[in-house]
Amino acid sequence: MSHRNSREKKHADAAYQAEVKNFETGARYLQKQNYEKAKECFEKVLEGPANEITDRARVYHRVCEQKLDHHQATPRTAQEFYVLAVAQLNARDLESASENLQKANQMEPSRGHIRYALAAVHALQGNSDAALDHLKAAIELEPRTRIQARRDDDFQSLAEDSRFKRLVSADSYAPSGTTS
Repeated sequence: MSHRNSREKKHADAAYQAEVKNFETGARYLQKQNYEKAKECFEKVLEGPANEITDRARVYHRVCEQKLDHHQATPRTAQEFYVLAVAQLNARDLESASENLQKANQMEPSRGHIRYALAAVHALQGNSDAALDHLKAAIELEPRTRIQARRDDDFQSLAEDSRFKRLVSADSYAPSGTTS
């Protein structure tokens, strides 16, 4: 039994040492503001047996999550607003998607993909006029989006609208400046 206790003690000591090492590595990553790596290290500590370290690791783990959430939630460029908005659109958080697409559009108003996404959001919200305005602008900026819009389920609410049909029809589309 003494031999077994000794072996268990060594195993526990090795696990404790690994936990301490993960905690120290996580702390170094945290100081370097590498929150993703720090978070990974602290997650390993949370699985371990050392309660006195686990409590502190839990606090630092939360700090890493907050920092990562803050970094991801603060877009600065039109493309970052667009990417965030597309994720929100796919999750059907239409209000947030619309808000972020408006910001992207204000920063870069000549981007067809942004106008297309705005059209999709408005179509899903049931705002046909705004959807068609943005879709028309998207097609003028990027004519190939006409084909994409024909097949996009986000425009299903517009499928029977004659204005939509005219807009996405290859033979009746007239570029800006001409009458349609």
